[in-house]
Amino acid sequence: MKRLAAMTCAHLDEVLAIERVSFPTPWTKAAFTHEIMNNEFACYIVALDGNKVIGYCGMWVIVDEAHITTLAVHPDYRRQGIAREMLKEMCNEALYRGCRRMTLEVRLSNHGAIKLYEKVGFVSCGLRPGYYTDTKEDAIIMWKDNLKEV
Repeated sequence: MKRLAAMTCAHLDEVLAIERVSFPTPWTKAAFTHEIMNNEFACYIVALDGNKVIGYCGMWVIVDEAHITTLAVHPDYRRQGIAREMLKEMCNEALYRGCRRMTLEVRLSNHGAIKLYEKVGFVSCGLRPGYYTDTKEDAIIMWKDNLKEV
């Protein structure tokens, strides 16, 4: 792992490049800008190799629960523990903000992500049929109760 930092508007062009190669329907620059500038419940980080953005992760904190909104790593840096380190940082931040649990949704077809989430303690708790409007794909709802273990 190189280093983690708070996401800023200066990171967005590189974040968007990773977003486009990672998701069928990428978020827009306006969406990321709103999240990091205007959403008081949001926390977004980037993983950096030098000054190059190689991954990012975001979450919302609502009362005592954290919700992972997005997570992606540049294809050249995948399977190197970067996503796990970002999740660990988010768990630490969630604990700091008073959260007791964390949740996320993941595409049913995203076997690599599901395996990672299970490895760090997330458990499948349900299904959201047709959650992803671009492909009508179902989402697995996952929860993690012990934020101290990643």
